Amino acid sequence: MLTVFVNPERCIGCLQCEFACAVEHSFTGVPAAAISEPQPPRKRVHVHAGPNPNTAFPNKCRHCDPAPCQQVCPTGAIYRDPVHDVVLIDASKCIGCAMCAMVCPFDVLTFHPATAGAGGNAVAIKCDGCIARLRAGGMPACVEVCKVGALEFGDLNDLVAAGRQRETAAVLAATARLEPTQRAPETIGAWRSLGAAPGQPGGAR
Repeated sequence: MLTVFVNPERCIGCLQCEFACAVEHSFTGVPAAAISEPQPPRKRVHVHAGPNPNTAFPNKCRHCDPAPCQQVCPTGAIYRDPVHDVVLIDASKCIGCAMCAMVCPFDVLTFHPATAGAGGNAVAIKCDGCIARLRAGGMPACVEVCKVGALEFGDLNDLVAAGRQRETAAVLAATARLEPTQRAPETIGAWRSLGAAPGQPGGAR
């Protein structure tokens, strides 16, 4: 399954993903023109401050399966795209009841008027995975503009495996700089000596 993977330790809070998301979902798709549209473009990714200084987290829809928001929607406005496996919202069916927001475990839904003007009814808005880009064979706008690798797009298993390797390498690099606090057991020392003694029985050759 192709998805957007978040590496929070890399996020610097530059908000480029928010800006790109808003422009992507504007009428014109052009940054200079989007800010003057009758209906302001709405971002679908939300960058929040992290628990420590100089840290941030880009929060977005995880497209859960099963999706709680889809399960509780009384009008069927929330549905899953069968090809790209992303959860989408049909604004024409949304009644703004906020049931989806109540059950969302990641707090990613917002509500804004579907049409310009004071009379527009507020409807649910969230990340749609940049479905138009996906259907065209592209990647989400937020991933495209992220310069630090905080947002990555690809197969979920491959991204998790790459993250595991990266964290393992970081841990090994950190432990290599530590001074040993106690001697290794004699049994381990004996095995190491066998491997480090060239020409000896059982040793390296």
